[in-house]
Parts: sequence; structure tokens; C-alpha cells
Amino acid sequence: MLASVLQRGRHLSVVPLVVFPLPVHMSRVYADANAIRGKSWYEYNKFRIEWSTPERYEIVRRLGGGKYSEVFEGVDTVNSERCVIKVLKPVAGHKIKREIKVLRNLAGAPNCIALLDVVRDPSRLYHSLITEYVENADWSQLYTRLTDADIRHYMFQLLTALDFVHSHGIIHRDVKPANVMIDHQRRELRLIDWGLAEFYHPGVEYHVRVGSRHYKPPELLVGYKRYDYSLDLWSTGCMFAAMIFRKQHFFRGSDNDDQLLKILRVLGTERFDAYLKAYDIPYETDIEELLGSYPARPWTRFITADNAPLASPDALAFVDRLLRFDPRERLTAAEAIAHPYLSTVRVEGLEARGAERLGVCEYEWG
Repeated sequence: MLASVLQRGRHLSVVPLVVFPLPVHMSRVYADANAIRGKSWYEYNKFRIEWSTPERYEIVRRLGGGKYSEVFEGVDTVNSERCVIKVLKPVAGHKIKREIKVLRNLAGAPNCIALLDVVRDPSRLYHSLITEYVENADWSQLYTRLTDADIRHYMFQLLTALDFVHSHGIIHRDVKPANVMIDHQRRELRLIDWGLAEFYHPGVEYHVRVGSRHYKPPELLVGYKRYDYSLDLWSTGCMFAAMIFRKQHFFRGSDNDDQLLKILRVLGTERFDAYLKAYDIPYETDIEELLGSYPARPWTRFITADNAPLASPDALAFVDRLLRFDPRERLTAAEAIAHPYLSTVRVEGLEARGAERLGVCEYEWG
């Protein structure tokens, strides 16, 4: 009987004689960010939106689109300034309210796209978000050209954005190259597309069908719903690994199961099994390869003649602290900013912004 219970899963545990409540996963930082601000900050269902009419904006060209929206370059006819018009596809009203509430709450956030206006046509069928226009270098072309200094610079900007966002109680939930606009000529970065962003509350169960496959953390792939801000740090780690090892996508699975397998073959099954046990996750699979045993691979195995100048010891230590199965072992955004890998850009950033605005230098590295 025991064999039949265990054969389908990796989580080798049976129901104990004394049943204890499941541990509630709580973020190591900013766990009370929303509680402190109160319901008016995070209750988006009751959020009232004042819509503008669309006559002011003209579409210039299509920039892209996806499951939830179509995106266009536009022009504001009042001031002749370029903008981005994000036309939302029909979705539940609360999701539209959530995205707008998040963007309004994050007004002025460093390195985050600015919401300029919200538009609804007279039929009330089509809703659009008007945001600032940012030039963007295509990731498929950019990642092969980034220098060591470039990578440190853009990682600092992205982490500065995430620390601000997390400190305000929000998880982005879809960090990936397509949502990180990089104007390489100006050396500026903007984190965009807040359609999947959510307000974090400790112990709340969230949907696991968020994020994009190549940047999904293990908790989403095994169906663990009580996740937190560390979700965004795994995705950031995937982007960083792609940068330093010069791969368009570092973990490139063909589906969610294959994505998890790609991760297992790098981080190892021993750590994965320890993670499942620590969080009491009853992960089950029929896929033989996912039940196999794989040793953890040292990050040095991914160094080639092409990427060696980027994969310094500090860089390898940095990626190792971002890509961890256990969310509690991942660096927070603030800890990542304080890591030795970012020491040079951190000093430059603090001089430019003022240390008091970042509030990230309390974490010390030995």
C-alpha cells in the first residue's frame, strides 16, 4: 500500500499520526506593507475610475500584443508627445481595476512605466491605458551585446524598481525581458505591463497561472499558491542568467513540466525534494524524467569562451542566490542591491538618487 501511495510523487511523506497545521509562508520583507496602508490602498474592487474619452489620442503603429492586450505607439494630439496606447482585451472588470489601481499607487516609482491617462470608448466596451513612451531594444538582439558594465547597470535599475514595488505591497508576477523596456542608447530601463500584478497579503492563496513559462519559479510549476515577492526575484535571476551566460532564455522548457525538468537538471533534485518537504507540497507527476535524480551543476559549467568576461565569481555568486528553490533562500530585492556584484553601480546610484530614497543599504555582506 505504501508503494502505491509514493510511486506517483516526489514528496515522500505519509499522513502523520498527529496532524499539524500547514506552515503559512510569509515574506521575509514587507509582509505588512498593505496592512499598514489600509484597505483604501489595496481594495481595488471598490476603486472608482474616472475615464477619459479617446479623441485626444491617435494610433501611429502597432508595437505588439498578447493574450490580454494590443499595444500601439500613439500621439497625444494636445501636446504632440509620443505615448503608448495599451488596448485591453475583454477581461473581468476587477482585473482592469487592479491594473489601474496598481499603476496609480506606483506613480513616481523609480524605473517603472508611468500611467498618463485611462480611456474608455462611448460604447464602454474598449478600455485603454495611456503610458509614457519608452524606446526599447529587442531582447533577441540586445542580450548578445550587453557588456559587464551594462548588465550591472540594468540589474541595479530593475532591482531598484522591484524593491520600491515590493515595499509598497505589490508583486509584479510577470518579470521577463518583454516586460523590461531597455532604452540602450539612454541607458534607461522601465518595468512595464502590470496586468498580472497583485497586492501581497501573508498566507493568501494566489493563482499559479501567472508569469511566463521561461521565467516561472518552481512554486508556480508545482502549484504552490502561498507565494510572495520572491516570485519576482526568481524571474529576475532567470534574466540575469540569460545575460551573463549569453542565452536568450536560460531555462527554456517546451511546457511547464519540461520547464521544471530544465530547472532540476541545473539545481539538482536533492534541493528540490528538500523544498517540497519544507513546504509540505504534495507534488505528483507521471513523467518518468521528473522522478529521476539529478546532481546540482556548478555554475562554472555554463562558462564558455564567449561569456567568460561576464561570468565573474561575483556574478556566479549573485545568480546562485537568486535561483534557489526555497523562496526564503533567495535574495530580496534590497539584499540583491547590496550584493558585492553591484557594489560599483550601487555607489553611483546612491550618489545620483540619495541613499535616503532607496533605503536598501542596511543589509551587509561578509
